[in-house]
Amino acid sequence: MEHINTLIIGAGVVGLSIAARLSQHREVFVVEQAKHFGEHTSSRNSEVIHAGIYYPTDSEKARHCVAGKALLYQHCKDFSVPVKQLGKVITAQNDAEIQTLEKLILQAEQNGVDDLYRLSQAELQQKAPQVKAKEGLFSPSTGIIDSHQFMLSLVGQLEQNQGHFVANTQFISATPMQQGFLVTLNCEGETFSLSCTHLINAGGLYAQHNAAKIEGLNSAKIPPIHYCRGQYFSYQGAHPFKHLIYPVPEQHGLGIHATVDLAGQLRFGPDTQFVDAIDYATDSSALDKFYQAIQRYWPQVEKSKLQIDYAGIRPKLQTTGSQDFTIEDRRIHGIPGLINLFGIESPGLTASLSLAQSVTEQLIAE
Repeated sequence: MEHINTLIIGAGVVGLSIAARLSQHREVFVVEQAKHFGEHTSSRNSEVIHAGIYYPTDSEKARHCVAGKALLYQHCKDFSVPVKQLGKVITAQNDAEIQTLEKLILQAEQNGVDDLYRLSQAELQQKAPQVKAKEGLFSPSTGIIDSHQFMLSLVGQLEQNQGHFVANTQFISATPMQQGFLVTLNCEGETFSLSCTHLINAGGLYAQHNAAKIEGLNSAKIPPIHYCRGQYFSYQGAHPFKHLIYPVPEQHGLGIHATVDLAGQLRFGPDTQFVDAIDYATDSSALDKFYQAIQRYWPQVEKSKLQIDYAGIRPKLQTTGSQDFTIEDRRIHGIPGLINLFGIESPGLTASLSLAQSVTEQLIAE
């Protein structure tokens, strides 16, 4: 039976980031049940590099977003991944939202983000033409990235380090042994087993499903999963925006914001809707809701130019309030060599290289 050092389940942006980093030190295999890498949350998002403004002080999200942002911009430079540091405008429509902006400035500073600044009305109109807002903030370190090319660069790193990415391979089970795990996989209908010293569950939307198949893992250490679907509408035609435009954040996310992709295409989203299963069906009847939300900060938006585009699903651990990344190692679940990553939603793309650095350090320290 083949033995490998580290097996990673899930080839999303986090699994691939860990694989690329860890393969510098040891043998790494990444298995993915889909036909391609990054088919779920990693490719169905806004492709925004977040600054680290919103997240609670000392949270995993705050720490890994701020560190990951710097690592990500450097990686894009080193590996010629398409990226633009566009910056974003955060808008406030009334006095209550202005108070929220004040809180965001303080929160950002506590997170180590010290480049936010208030916009005068003249600056607001210059950076966000046609936008209606009582006040605004500007985040210069926010950007956009080609997430597919980023993941492709990670696969390239992995393979250059003699690691392997294997698609169409489903994780069936894992049984802890004296030194590592006996793992059963199904590759295109054929079941086979291998052993590994370390097992990393980076399954994203399937992380809890995978964890339930690891023998000896206490179910109390597996948090619940709630699928939160977010839709996006694209805007057909000319628009005035060169920066990202965000309302103040909402309970389940950052609100229906405006992003400009690397080709200059304007899109809006996501909204939030909890669903019972992983289903990327879109609902064009959400047009009115989107139109009304966009109108609050861009009154000149033309409803006829909004077209339903795509949907993504975030792995929520709870249906109310904010959640943090959950990274469980032997100190939490008691199984040597196992790391589970749960609830890796936004800013997971931005945080991915920092998360990879942290997981690599944990495994090397064992």
